[in-house]
Amino acid sequence: MPINIPNGLPARAVLEQENIFVMAEHRAAHQDIRPLRILILNLMPKKIETETHLLRVLSNTPLQVDIDLLQTKTHVSKNTPAEHLLKFYNVFDDVKERHYDGMIITGAPVEQLPFEQVDYWEELCTIFDWTDTHVFSTLHICWAAQAGLYYYYGIPKYPLPQKMFGVFEHRCLVPNHKLFSGFDDCFFVPHSRHTALRREDIEACGQVSLLSYSEEAGVHLVASRDNRRFFVTGHAEYDRDTLAGEYWRDRSKGLDIALPRHYFPGDDPAAAPVNRWKSHGSLLYSNWLNYFVYQNTPFDLQKLTEQERP
Repeated sequence: MPINIPNGLPARAVLEQENIFVMAEHRAAHQDIRPLRILILNLMPKKIETETHLLRVLSNTPLQVDIDLLQTKTHVSKNTPAEHLLKFYNVFDDVKERHYDGMIITGAPVEQLPFEQVDYWEELCTIFDWTDTHVFSTLHICWAAQAGLYYYYGIPKYPLPQKMFGVFEHRCLVPNHKLFSGFDDCFFVPHSRHTALRREDIEACGQVSLLSYSEEAGVHLVASRDNRRFFVTGHAEYDRDTLAGEYWRDRSKGLDIALPRHYFPGDDPAAAPVNRWKSHGSLLYSNWLNYFVYQNTPFDLQKLTEQERP
């Protein structure tokens, strides 16, 4: 699909090298269609890397998508150049009057803190509330999935004795769900987190459904009953070398980090990892865009303000 991103965004060159159709802002402005409007709240420290991951998987449908990038105002990123943030990112005040077909909220390296101790928690709660009337469907990733389930439904997260780190096999619990269209019965997903959700808490909540699960990694994908909120604990958008980069980064800091499980061939960190999740990762995002954004969102996004969630 033609994905419309700001001119000069570093991800553009990477995607073009991969033969992904990236549309310039000038050309997009002259298309006689209404593109999907997607907002990405990027909470990750390496924002440029995360932008590339997400734009890659959002490019796998014939739909035209216009992307806006959002950062929190109450937290200053230390790992992304200020010039990049100033040029390409909005804060909530910039977008709060706009309406979006879909929104993605990324994970963040704050999972070991209580939610209320995260410095941008209050701002994030404001954004959560805003999505009810200004975003048709929201996809929450990793820590954002835990934060969303806690905020909306009171579902807690639990510390793990050891980091959940590696690539794990999952099963669809609701195989006929449209989010799994084209999926195999078993599929692989990378995980990298220190906390977890519990299956019994999800199943005890009458407002959400558990869609997929891993015997090793646990809860993976949860959906609200109206399919307008999705919560994903893994990272289907990760590149082949993302977990390796995290492993060597922590090793270089002298941290006690175990090898990511089921990732390096023969558990040899010198061996090139095999990507076993790319196809399902692309399907996950394209199915979300197609079935739960494009086919359901109102043509006039202003009507979102008039809608109320059940």
